[in-house]
Amino acid sequence: MYISKMEEAKVIEDPLIQRQYDEDIPEEEEEEEEGCLRAQVCDEMKKQIGLAGPLIAVSLLQYCLEIISIMFVGHLGQLPLSSASMATSFASFTGFSILLGMGSALETLCGQAYGAKQYHMLGIQMQRAMVTLTALSIPLAFVWFYTSTIFIALGQDQEISTTAGTFIRWMIPSLFAYSLLQCLNRFLQAQNIVVPMMIASGVTALFHILLCWLLVFTLGLEINGAALANNISNWMNVVLLGMYVKFSPACTNTWTGFSKEALNDLLSFLKLAVPSAFMICLEYWSFDMVVLLSGLLPSPKLETSVLSISLNTCWMVYMISVGLGGAISTRVSNELGAARPKGARLAVCVVVVIAILEGIIVGGVTILVRHIWGKLYSNDEEVIKYVEKMMPLLALSDFLDGFQCVLSGAARGCGWQNTCAIINLGAYYVVGIPCALLFAFILHVGGMGLWLGIICALSVQVVALVVINLLTNWDDEALKAVNRVQTSIDIE
Repeated sequence: MYISKMEEAKVIEDPLIQRQYDEDIPEEEEEEEEGCLRAQVCDEMKKQIGLAGPLIAVSLLQYCLEIISIMFVGHLGQLPLSSASMATSFASFTGFSILLGMGSALETLCGQAYGAKQYHMLGIQMQRAMVTLTALSIPLAFVWFYTSTIFIALGQDQEISTTAGTFIRWMIPSLFAYSLLQCLNRFLQAQNIVVPMMIASGVTALFHILLCWLLVFTLGLEINGAALANNISNWMNVVLLGMYVKFSPACTNTWTGFSKEALNDLLSFLKLAVPSAFMICLEYWSFDMVVLLSGLLPSPKLETSVLSISLNTCWMVYMISVGLGGAISTRVSNELGAARPKGARLAVCVVVVIAILEGIIVGGVTILVRHIWGKLYSNDEEVIKYVEKMMPLLALSDFLDGFQCVLSGAARGCGWQNTCAIINLGAYYVVGIPCALLFAFILHVGGMGLWLGIICALSVQVVALVVINLLTNWDDEALKAVNRVQTSIDIE
């Protein structure tokens, strides 16, 4: 890489950057002397799999809480089931996805600070995120409070709307728990502390099954009992992780207690958190829109059922990609924060290979189970046959979605949320949704046409992210990362 004299002077004058470069040069020379590229690749792969495995488990276990609650409610009848399902979707659309996106800014900030060995900044950044996300949860809680009114205004069935509104009102405490949980997850993930997250999520999921049975059936709270169980379980997870952060020796340097310094520069967090939210939500919302559009097709019950099965299948597989995306985000942010651009570039190359292998395996399995997958969801022969036709498209979308997920994770590690938000806006709403409307309603391909629109969006997203990564100057990204950490320290 060519560095201008001004940049070179900056590196020399800045003691933080100079120290890191001084420390890394002999280490890189020693690696070149002692090992080969194959050894470096194997080592990087072990690190990523070691991170991704527990993160996949965490994603699945936390996602299971909603599924478990709906399964219990499903035994109460059609009205509670449809109401809880609608409320859960609305909660994700208007609350959880937004908080998830905002919290992902910590993947950049905490990850790069940890790589730069500015450990105390992780606690400061987490507190900023906690303050911001908790404050954001207040207006979101008002939206949830008036859910039934919103549903009725949108023309939904009044009985379902009323029951769904009651369910989501009981769920409001989960909104605040989820805010804190996202902050704690990203704080620990940035430090490569993922096994405690997996254990806490596993304990919570097991407890949630017993809690649902107790509240829904034994105490007779029915659908409201399921909502209350969600609250208790989410807060339990927060308490478990909070206690770990407070008392574990692993967090001694990164958590030094609450500090007023966290309030000094909330704006810098928002500048990254807002595009992070747009980046996540623009993608998540497009999938929900496809299911809603299926209700406008000539056979709405059949199309909606099949598209719902497709979406649930997609999200289940997506949790694998979420774990890989979290792992590469951590690796890239750590390496850039430590001023090791070669390490960051190697990490991206390795995760691309892993994503391709994972995509081929998942796609192959998806095609192999196409004859039986629909039977797991329905006894209707028409639905089963339709799902069978959809499975090859799901295999392709799973492959593309997994690929873009890891590249998006690398982008979060670099701090490219603004760029990714623009890419997602163009991919899903300029290309994806219009293509879905074209295939489904003009070319009359039906629900498969809607899913083809998603595939078009994913293709555009993947191509854009690949091009950006190929054109990236990793030395410049390392300099930006170290400067970002230094700026945060100077403000303190």
